Amino acid sequence: MQLVARQPLELVILVRVQAPEPHLVVFAAAMNTPDLALGAIWYIVFLFSTTCHEAAHALVAKLGGDTTAAEGGQVTLNPIPHIRRSPFGMVIVPILSYVVGGWMIGWASAPFNPAWQRQYPRRSAWMALAGPAANFTLMLLAGLAIRIGLAAGYFQPPGAIHSYAGLVSPANAGEATFLTSALSILFILNLLLGTFNLLPVPPLDGHAGIMVLMPEVVAQRYIDWVRHSQNFALLGLIVAWSLFDRLFQPVFSFALRTLYAGFHSS
Repeated sequence: MQLVARQPLELVILVRVQAPEPHLVVFAAAMNTPDLALGAIWYIVFLFSTTCHEAAHALVAKLGGDTTAAEGGQVTLNPIPHIRRSPFGMVIVPILSYVVGGWMIGWASAPFNPAWQRQYPRRSAWMALAGPAANFTLMLLAGLAIRIGLAAGYFQPPGAIHSYAGLVSPANAGEATFLTSALSILFILNLLLGTFNLLPVPPLDGHAGIMVLMPEVVAQRYIDWVRHSQNFALLGLIVAWSLFDRLFQPVFSFALRTLYAGFHSS
């Protein structure tokens, strides 16, 4: 009989608009056609980013000897198997949260064998870190595309950032385009997702990722402690949620300065 556990939840926070400074603020309550169009872009990027995150977990687990997620069809960039596993977190909650409040939140998970995790804690740690690594890779690819567009004259830095969907502006158009919005969202969402899930508190990826720094015996004791302290998962989420805004501000500022290094707004 194979024991199956869930990979810690991957929480996706789609931040809200009118943010000249890197902090979470509130959407206007009224929804109109442009908001719905922007929401569709957010959801496409959300779905793609979350699928990549979970597929990375599943692939690294398979390479490390645990085929639980692979047998569930999750070593794939097809979002359907991931949606089937977490329909509430990947479809219902993101859409409802955007319709009701103008912002999105969602989650997903990947299964793994807890016996494998305890036998190979280092491999389990790399599995946990693979998800955030996939998000940072997507962020870097989005940043590279933005910088290429800036260098080629297709994009320009915005005079002021009023929205996380407006990190870059088209050079010859007053309004944001699908491409500039999608690249902006791909950049910020994956920076958010990767950073948040690296926080070293249960049930986020970072709490398992820190085992790469532990001797194997210590890591196994740590796994046992976490499993016998399931009530700490909710506390961990509360702590992560309350601290993340302050932690993310310098991360976002650094990322933005790096993104536009050598370029200046017109």
